[in-house]
Amino acid sequence: MSEGGDDARFDWKGGGAAAIAFIATIILLGMVVLVAFSNEAREKALTDERHAYDVALVTRNVSSSASRAEAALGRFVLDEQESTSGNIYYSQWRLAGYQIDQLQTLVRTNPAQRKRVEELQQIYRKRGEELALPARAAVLKKGQGGTAYYFAAGKTKTQEVLDKKLDEIASAERQLLRQRIAQSQIITAEADRLTDYLSWFGLIVGAGAIFSGLVAVQALRQNAAARRQAETEADRAAQLEEAVRDRTQELWEANQALKSEAIERQAAEAQLRQVQKMEAVGQLTGGIAHDFNNMLAVVVGGIDLARRRLSGPRKEVMHHLTNAMEGATRAAALTRRLLSFARSEPLLPERVESGALVSNMSDLLDRTLGEQIRIETRLASDAWPVFVDPHQLENALLNLAVNARDAMEGVGQLTISSENVTMTANSVGDIQPGDYLKVAISDEGCGMTEEVRERAFEPFFTTKAVGKGTGLGLSQIFGFAHQSEGEVGIDSEVGKGTTVSLYLPRTKAIAPIRLQTQANGRELEPTVPGARILLVEDDPRVRAATVGALEDLDYQPISCSSGADAIIAFDAEIFDLVISDVIMPEMTGPELIRIIKNKRPDVAVLFVTGYVGDGEGDDLVGYELLRKPFTVSALASSVAAALSRQVSSPSTGSPPISGAAATG
Repeated sequence: MSEGGDDARFDWKGGGAAAIAFIATIILLGMVVLVAFSNEAREKALTDERHAYDVALVTRNVSSSASRAEAALGRFVLDEQESTSGNIYYSQWRLAGYQIDQLQTLVRTNPAQRKRVEELQQIYRKRGEELALPARAAVLKKGQGGTAYYFAAGKTKTQEVLDKKLDEIASAERQLLRQRIAQSQIITAEADRLTDYLSWFGLIVGAGAIFSGLVAVQALRQNAAARRQAETEADRAAQLEEAVRDRTQELWEANQALKSEAIERQAAEAQLRQVQKMEAVGQLTGGIAHDFNNMLAVVVGGIDLARRRLSGPRKEVMHHLTNAMEGATRAAALTRRLLSFARSEPLLPERVESGALVSNMSDLLDRTLGEQIRIETRLASDAWPVFVDPHQLENALLNLAVNARDAMEGVGQLTISSENVTMTANSVGDIQPGDYLKVAISDEGCGMTEEVRERAFEPFFTTKAVGKGTGLGLSQIFGFAHQSEGEVGIDSEVGKGTTVSLYLPRTKAIAPIRLQTQANGRELEPTVPGARILLVEDDPRVRAATVGALEDLDYQPISCSSGADAIIAFDAEIFDLVISDVIMPEMTGPELIRIIKNKRPDVAVLFVTGYVGDGEGDDLVGYELLRKPFTVSALASSVAAALSRQVSSPSTGSPPISGAAATG
């Protein structure tokens, strides 16, 4: 029995030691698993942190690319250079779209973030549609039309919504990161607490090692190995954290370098724009000086010859005066072209018969092109009428004829032709489908290369020598054609000549009523004899010439040099008409007329101006407008029209016109 009891006690001790060792092993393994889980959670937190940094970086890149695209578009609508600012705009806007796609890939496992990115893509597409209008206008080179679209796009809230959505995505990612880090910290703290328990348990296992022998020693060895592994994992986690901090610092430094580079690039672009602007101004100045010197030579020479022959035959004197008047008229036309180019001056369209217009230009073309240029016309007898500004059409044809003469070096045949054509959409440029009158001017000159033909309509671009041209002719023709809802095309071959064709839409508008001319060829000068007129003009020479013309027309003019003097004179006497310059110092013409109209709403008004300044066009609506320089006949017609407009308006109980009734 005793021997059997000893065996039982031995088995119990061995079993107890084994059980203790087993329990200790289980606890130790549990702690190892918890430590491994803690490290895995820490690794996941680091991965999520890097993911959040990637999302934040991509959102910043999207915002930066969109901002650079809009800045480039602003430059594009101003300089209309598709090869520079236009390409920057398109590339940066496409880059923003590609970065949004990257962002969608990064958040594909997060349904909420994925939904936000889908909303961001919708906002991006909407903003792209808003920016497409000024971009398209810049590509078409519509001048200030592109700027208006650009400012309209800038007034929308779409860009602000885009930036808010980017901030919302980045904020959501940071919030998710904070939650994961907090969860990881909880797991790590729990593992540390269990590790402390394991230390105490190790002491108990050490005390039980006296009874358990080798089992306890083995358990202690396993415990030591687990500790070493935990320390190794902790060191690895610390190294990873340090690597993340280093990478974050590198990204920040790279971002700062990109910002510095962007600032330097903007400064370089500003300098380049200034250089281009100065080159354009120099080219324009030389061309204008050349053209004006030619016109002034005609004016000065004609007047000087007429003055020398005042005692000679009247026909010879009138010939020289006519030449001088023609030179002055051409100088005024050049000024009108410059104003039209600078301020987008509106056209004055009316029904025009092309055959009659070209026939009336024959003498002008002969004098302008010279005797060595043979002009042949091939005009369709049934040519459709068009609705255009006749003066602008004449100017366009004259410009094309002069270009053709220069291309032929002053010798050769120039052909002017017209035909009725039916066009399909975009068959020539951006032309719309419909019926058009095609007016073409062909020469036998040197022709154009493909590079020159592509740039022919660019403002300030010219192949002429410095000082021989402004580079505005073809660009003005391009603008005139598009303002008239038409198109212009060029067919050219080097060495064989060039044909420039104007496509003007067919019209059914009624022809305007024209004043008949007298038998002696002078224009009718409708007048209202005896009418009292208040003339307000700050330039003394223009004022003296206008007073003389009004007196020759049997009017009774009183002149003033300023708005203040005009108000005093208006209060002292009764006038039938007020003629006022638009731009004057201290008080402009529209400001003066507002004061006078408050005193006498019935008084007739005629504005005289060299150009209409910014913001003044609305003030001139409803009044007659006479543009400088003007002839006596033009002044007579404008004065009679202003007085007739007042007579035909409803009676206001004001005094009648002091002279005779309006005639003509």
